[in-house]
Amino acid sequence: MIEALHIAATGMQAQQTNLDTIANNLANVQSVGFKRSRLNFGEVVSAEVTRNSGAEVRPTLSGGAGVGVRGVLKVFDTGDMRKTASPLDLAVQGEGFFEVAMADGATAFTRGGTFIVNRDRYLALATGDALKAGIQVPEGADALSITAEGKVIASLPGRTGLVELGVLELVRFANPSGLQAQGDGLYRATVDSGEPILARNGDGSAGKIMQGYLEGSNVKLVDEFVNLMLAQRAYEASAKVIQAADEVLGLVNGLRK
Repeated sequence: MIEALHIAATGMQAQQTNLDTIANNLANVQSVGFKRSRLNFGEVVSAEVTRNSGAEVRPTLSGGAGVGVRGVLKVFDTGDMRKTASPLDLAVQGEGFFEVAMADGATAFTRGGTFIVNRDRYLALATGDALKAGIQVPEGADALSITAEGKVIASLPGRTGLVELGVLELVRFANPSGLQAQGDGLYRATVDSGEPILARNGDGSAGKIMQGYLEGSNVKLVDEFVNLMLAQRAYEASAKVIQAADEVLGLVNGLRK
């Protein structure tokens, strides 16, 4: 019965984490570029150490010991594209990411959002962190646009025609679910995600840059509410197991000779 209590407790703890994850998905349903999370569950197996005649230590797998959360994975399905007509609103139609040069010297990755021209006149996130492409926008630049090849062009005072300011390139990952979320729509590469693979705008699965658009959250309310009900029922089932085990233990304690 003690094992039953422990196993049921792991189920309740796992479903509590599941509920927290679903709650975070629902809370960010209006967040630009937000990617929903899902849990990866796995069976926990107890192990006993035995020694054979040769004094060799061998772990012997025993029965199941409950359930554990193996990880929280990001789902990078593309969200709905919302037209804004602002030239500094950028989104990626596809699997690609923009590279961002962070203040600590590291590189982060984002799916886009509302960009600004920071105090050093570089194209940057709203936080001021510049894109790694290092595109500087001169004072007085007008009619900023991005070509199909990812070239950033603009009209400059005293210059005839459009001037190329730089090239925006995208990167993709072999396993984007392995990226580590940093908040504010930023991600860091990990061993699980693999190294970023460089791609030009419009090339392959990396997709293309959509100027004047913002990518909405990929949270689907119906799916999240269904998952919420399933998590609640699973939590209740584990609680019932604890209640039943407690009642049996009460009967055992009440036995008389």
